Amino acid sequence: MVTTPTSRAETPIAFIKAMVDAYALRGMDPTEALEKAQIAPKLLNRSDARVTALQMEWMSEAAMRELDDEALGWFRRRLPWGSYGMLVRASLTAPTLGVALSRWCRHHNLLTDDIRLALTQTEGLAHIELHELHDLKGLREFCTVSVLRNALGVACWLTDSRIPLAATELHFAPPPHADSYRVLFDGPCQFNAPHSRLSFDAGYLQLPLRRDEAALQRMLQRALLLTVRPYRRDRLLVEKVRQTLAEHPEHSRNAGDLAAWLNLSPRTLHRQLKEEGASLQALKDSVRRDTAVDLLLRTSRPIKQIAAEAGFQNEKSFMRAFKGWTGQTPEAFRQNI
Repeated sequence: MVTTPTSRAETPIAFIKAMVDAYALRGMDPTEALEKAQIAPKLLNRSDARVTALQMEWMSEAAMRELDDEALGWFRRRLPWGSYGMLVRASLTAPTLGVALSRWCRHHNLLTDDIRLALTQTEGLAHIELHELHDLKGLREFCTVSVLRNALGVACWLTDSRIPLAATELHFAPPPHADSYRVLFDGPCQFNAPHSRLSFDAGYLQLPLRRDEAALQRMLQRALLLTVRPYRRDRLLVEKVRQTLAEHPEHSRNAGDLAAWLNLSPRTLHRQLKEEGASLQALKDSVRRDTAVDLLLRTSRPIKQIAAEAGFQNEKSFMRAFKGWTGQTPEAFRQNI
């Protein structure tokens, strides 16, 4: 007996059918994978049917393992299990998201010559582009959606940030289930485009990566979540505030001045920072600490001068804060270097 998981069914059955077709091309039976995903075979005959994100995750993982193909039949050459994890690992040491995505696209292009991925920028927007080099035929939609959502999911995971899309352009006609694209991609979606691409604020390309090898190992246990479910946290404002506090301290004396510099109201500033899991005071403390530590490490300036440059009104309050951050006085910290 098949029992449907208790979550909203939004994923088109067409994507499940594409995986079933991949089994047929290999002369394999998808029955066990469908059972693992709790998908009744009769749903495959209903063009309007939907499955949940969890069912999509279960079916994708079962199919990838049984077919030993993380591309699920899209390409002429299989991508063995672990291929996409290798791409993430190759990008993990990049200093910024822009460098990481450039690596991701370049390395993905080494895995298959059926499509070409590229990272471009125009007019303040970054674009992850997918160019079809070999006719993907009936697998075009499933391949395009999966590869682009995977790239976006990895970008969000690497920066621990939800990256909202400014636009999605797709190189195929609107499918019968076109209404599902409001869930698959946020923002406006255009079909019959010259080529497929995702567009987002280019400012995200400057975000530092926030993951390490240990985090990668944990993520790989359920890597498909990056593709099938939207990422929730957005850190772009956090980085903008951090940068402003460090580079333009004259605009950060209070929340009003900082909000005006960022073209926000003070209320919106505090609300969006809270949504991103941060607070203005914590960011101020972080930037002040980093500035003080940097000056103590690199210079022999007097403590009083460092206190002023770190944004403190007097040496006493600086020393009290520094001891709270490090457990040491500034003098002791400098002596122990």
